[in-house]
Amino acid sequence: MNNSKIAFIGAGNMANSLIHGLINKGVPQSNITACDIDQEKVQALVDTCGIHTASMIDAAKSADVLVLAVKPQVMEAVCTELRKVLSESGCLLISIAAGVPLHSLEAWLGSAQSIVRCMPNTPALVSEGATGLFANANTSDAQAKLAEAVLSAVGICSWLENEAQIDMVTALSGSGPAYYFLLMEAMEQAAITMGLPAEMARQFTIQTALGAAKLAASSDVPPDELRRRVTSPGGTTEAAIKSFESDAFRSIVERAIGAAQKRSIELAN
Repeated sequence: MNNSKIAFIGAGNMANSLIHGLINKGVPQSNITACDIDQEKVQALVDTCGIHTASMIDAAKSADVLVLAVKPQVMEAVCTELRKVLSESGCLLISIAAGVPLHSLEAWLGSAQSIVRCMPNTPALVSEGATGLFANANTSDAQAKLAEAVLSAVGICSWLENEAQIDMVTALSGSGPAYYFLLMEAMEQAAITMGLPAEMARQFTIQTALGAAKLAASSDVPPDELRRRVTSPGGTTEAAIKSFESDAFRSIVERAIGAAQKRSIELAN
């Protein structure tokens, strides 16, 4: 990967996190190019990372990997403009746009284009991302490994069995950080209501979430066993868990993730 020319169309938060992650993994700044209609975003990346900037067409012409990090609503226009250049270059295209299926990308870019569609999430901004990937039939094994190397620069990534699983990953990890933020928001507010100072309530809520996640990540047992280990019979944790369960907490979560999956499918259609 370190010898590959990587270009980003779009210089928003996700592109920013990927560029920083790639540089931290040893990719030379000189091998990375970015472009965006917002020149301030591009200039900020040039100033902080030392990467190159170019027009969209020039960036695509010299790229081995082209990362499409634009809004879904402008994807068709961007792909249509890039089509001729990409057909001549033979580079790998990675799309991180939510709700844009492979058949649309292939229609806009050409049926021979190598494309990997993926769904990263915002913790990629702190190199703790989770990304699901799915490649079209034109993508070689070498290109698949290259895509995996790019996305693993900001966290974990895993190949999906079929494209439909993109909607599942979107519902689980793509939207998932917001679910945890909502729980943290509710915990913080409950602590404040009980009389804890606001700053302390936030600090303890964040540290508890961080500690629980690290404990789960470093453990060889599943979350249900970790929950049982911290839930003493007749204790405070058991009282809280019983309250959650009586309010159908699991069903609430299942319905919410199902709603996100349904919406992801609707956007793709």
